[in-house]
Amino acid sequence: MPLSERENSVLAGIRDWESKLHSYEPNDLELVYEKSLERSFSLLPEEAQQQFFSALDSWLFHLHALIQGSQLQMDAKERILTAGRVFHSEIETIEDLKALNIDQLQYIAQQQIARHRLYSFAQGGVAGTGSSLMLGADIPAMAVINLRAVQLIAMTYGFEVNTPYEMMSSLKVFHAATLPPRMQGSAWEELMYELQSQEEFYFYEGKEDLTDITWIEQPMKQLFKAMAIYFFRKKSVQGIPFISMAIGAGANYQLTRKVTDFAHKYYQMRYLQEKKKRS
Repeated sequence: MPLSERENSVLAGIRDWESKLHSYEPNDLELVYEKSLERSFSLLPEEAQQQFFSALDSWLFHLHALIQGSQLQMDAKERILTAGRVFHSEIETIEDLKALNIDQLQYIAQQQIARHRLYSFAQGGVAGTGSSLMLGADIPAMAVINLRAVQLIAMTYGFEVNTPYEMMSSLKVFHAATLPPRMQGSAWEELMYELQSQEEFYFYEGKEDLTDITWIEQPMKQLFKAMAIYFFRKKSVQGIPFISMAIGAGANYQLTRKVTDFAHKYYQMRYLQEKKKRS
C-alpha cells in the first residue's frame, strides 16, 4: 500500500528541511575561519594529519561500541520496546517497531530526544562551573551523549545498531550532524546515495573514513566554549558563576539539538523509504 497522507506530510517536511540545508549560504566570517583552520592544519606533515584523523576515527568507533554494549544502553533499549508495546502488544524486538505508524514512532523518538537535550544542558551547566575536571571531561561527555542519542533514535525506528552497516551509518549520521551547516547538505546527499546504492544492509560497503579537516570545526567550537567558560568563571553572583554556566549549558544544548534533529530526519527517511519498498 502507498504511504499514508500523514507519512507523505512527514516526507514533505523532510524535503523542505533538505532544501534549506542545500540553500544555506555561509557568511564571510565562516569562510575566513574555515580557511584559517585549513592553513593551520596544512602546516602539519601529511603523515601526522593522517595519524591524527585515524586516531580520532578509532576513538569514535571504540566509543560507539562501548556505548552500544553498555548496561545503560540495554536499559534504554528495553524502555523503547516497552513504549512500543503500549501501541502494539506483540512487539518483541527492535525490528518489530517498524510495525508502528509514523506518529507513534515520533512520539517515542521525541522522548529520547528531549531526555538527551536535557542531559546536554545539565552537562554544559556543570562544565560551566569552571572546574578543570568538568571542563576536561566536557568533549568526551558530549560525544557520549550525542552518539547515544543517535543510537536510540535509530533503534526507535527499528534499526538495530549492532550490525556493521548500522554501526557505520549511525557514526556517519553523527559525523554529518556535527559538521558546519554549510557542509551538511553534501553530507546528507552522501548518506542518501549510500542508502540507494546499498544492496543489503548487513555489511557496510562504503567509505569507512569519518573525520577530516572539515569536521575539526566542531571540536574547535567546544574549545572556544571552554575558553569563554574559563574567562567568565570568576564572575559570579553569591558564589555561582551564572554567566559561564549559561554559556556551557546553551552551547551544549544547541549542539545536541542540531545532532538529534539531523538524526531524526535521517531515520524517519529510512523508515519511509523501507515502507515504500515493502509496498
